[in-house]
Amino acid sequence: MSPKTAVAPAPVASIPSATYSIALAGNPNSGKTTLFNLLTGLNQKVGNYPGVTVDRKSGRLLLEGEASARLLDLPGTYSIYPRSNDEQVVLDVLLNRSSADYPDVVVAVADMSNLERSLLLVSQILDLGLPLVLVLNMADMAKKRGITVDTEQLSRQLGGIPVVVMNARNGQGLQELKQVLSRELQPAATPFYQVLPLAPEAIAEARQYFGCKTYYEAYLLLQHAENLHTMSPLERDQLEALGKLSKLDRPALQITETKARYARIQEVLSTVVQLPDTSSRQSVSARIDAVVTHKIGGYLLFFGVLFLMFQAIFAWATVPMDLIDSLFARLGSLLEGLLPEGVLSRLLIEGVLPGIGGIVIFVPQIALLFMLIALLEESGYMARVVFLMDKLMRKVGLNGRSVVPLISGLACAVPAIMATRGIDHWKDRLITIFVTPFMSCSARLPVYTILIALVVPDERIWGFINLQGIALMGMYLLGFVAAIGSALLMKFIIRAKKGGFLIMELPAYRWPRWGNVLYMVLEKSKVFVFEAGKIILAVSIILWVLASYGPGDRMARAEEAYRTAHADTPELEDELASLRLEHSYAGLLGKTIEPAIAPLGYDWKIGIALFTSFAAREVFVGTMATLYSVGSAADDESTIKSRLQAETNPDTGGPRFTLAVAFSLLVFYAFAMQCTSTVAVVYRETGGWKWPLIQTAYMTGLAYVSALLVYQLLS
Repeated sequence: MSPKTAVAPAPVASIPSATYSIALAGNPNSGKTTLFNLLTGLNQKVGNYPGVTVDRKSGRLLLEGEASARLLDLPGTYSIYPRSNDEQVVLDVLLNRSSADYPDVVVAVADMSNLERSLLLVSQILDLGLPLVLVLNMADMAKKRGITVDTEQLSRQLGGIPVVVMNARNGQGLQELKQVLSRELQPAATPFYQVLPLAPEAIAEARQYFGCKTYYEAYLLLQHAENLHTMSPLERDQLEALGKLSKLDRPALQITETKARYARIQEVLSTVVQLPDTSSRQSVSARIDAVVTHKIGGYLLFFGVLFLMFQAIFAWATVPMDLIDSLFARLGSLLEGLLPEGVLSRLLIEGVLPGIGGIVIFVPQIALLFMLIALLEESGYMARVVFLMDKLMRKVGLNGRSVVPLISGLACAVPAIMATRGIDHWKDRLITIFVTPFMSCSARLPVYTILIALVVPDERIWGFINLQGIALMGMYLLGFVAAIGSALLMKFIIRAKKGGFLIMELPAYRWPRWGNVLYMVLEKSKVFVFEAGKIILAVSIILWVLASYGPGDRMARAEEAYRTAHADTPELEDELASLRLEHSYAGLLGKTIEPAIAPLGYDWKIGIALFTSFAAREVFVGTMATLYSVGSAADDESTIKSRLQAETNPDTGGPRFTLAVAFSLLVFYAFAMQCTSTVAVVYRETGGWKWPLIQTAYMTGLAYVSALLVYQLLS
């Protein structure tokens, strides 16, 4: 076989320029993402890798002087033998020199307290012939455990590559890393492991034919020919022919290589790492884990943590929420007196202001929820929850890796569904996608809290257990039970095979870093205000127009008939406002769907809110705020909550939002698929409309039947 190209010389990373590219690689839980955030700050973008639906995070890194570089955060992986789409991306990027993502330098992030686990990936990247910088992260944890590393000796053992000790959580070692990345870097002087003897003829031929920089690159091409997205059919055929000629046993070669690398890693570590004779820190961690992951006590502890979380959400957020609610009520009254009469004034006071109020009022609860979740993640407890729930997940047909998307679904279903890409088997992934929207995301929180506040007394048991907090936790548990039950049903419908196992390493316990917690709270709150807020505000303005105008002179005729019928009685402005709303475009829409929702205890106004909230669940509150603001008196300073409480049912003369109606609505919103973004991401992840349509029909049908049963039972 004649060579395709000449063998390329070993690369040298030049001094950083505008096109200089650096890739971050490392194991999960090595602190790679923390380092990426530290290096890029807010100057980062998220997209997808070309041709695959895997998150691609990149940003600009400022180096010494005025130099800068593009930083790419590769998905976490334990080796260059991929088991999921995320890990496949790492292989594709590092083996495709024509890709825009191909790095000039790779920064390998390793957990300093567990180098044995990290060095397998490091040694593989080193043998690809790329300039490499090794970052020994989590230096604080290593110090606490009494672990010391001879970095100079380690650098020599790894072919002279730079080794930087860091603690990305507090910025220790950051300037040293930037100094290293600001100069010209060489690949390792010698390979870590000589791969050529594994299959001399095939590897040598592949290197010559494909112009590989190293023998290891050629070896990986032979190993992964069928799975490389960047290979043409002709190139795959060539590699297959080479493999057949040499009778390559790929799995056996992988085992041989991995064993040999670990043997060499043990030799290196024996000369560079000094371990303490005993580790009281580890024994303390083990004792904590014995409780946290206990098959009974672990679940009770997790239940207790959830209980405290939801108690805190109601107890701590009540004061700022009441202040915001009162502020917007007073602001509306103030603007009523200051602005001249006109359409724009009414739009601002009755449409825009209530819409904004429906967004801002829930920021304290959203921020508090994400702060508590961030604390659990930063401390290392959330990883134990994932480990604890793995056994339960597999019993109902979910993959062990399904735990991560389901937990993520407490924040938002969209990134949670995207996180299913790490699940190997398609049927397991499909079930996870199907049931994830049942997890109560932050969009449901505004609906839950306003309805619970209407009908559940703000009382405490034993002085500290808030009844409203118990009700809120019940809604989250209801979503989880629905997800588990639906997964079990799907398991039999699509006949999924036994799910895979979750493989993960539990991170060390540590005090949360408040900078990371604050960053997460700000980011998530910003997403709610500006992303969900745009939808809420747009719907509020459209709804005001629909609620303020009607077809032809329908509203005028209804108002004239009312005045004629009540000529001898004082005019009731609230009754007139309700009459106008009933004969508006919005009222006609509500009246049209009222027969279908009346068995659930809902009237046409609630029907309008149900209809608009199919754009996004949190629109419900903004819709109700707008509907009950249209036609308000100038001196009306009532809040959203008080207006809903004052609404009466004309058939009974009692309150509209009774216990039966409120809990019927809570159950409906817990189950219904009311999120266009979720439908869109399910369409993208499943490659068609079949599953999003089935999912929407199933969830909406379950919501309707469940809400009907709740209303009929509680009435």
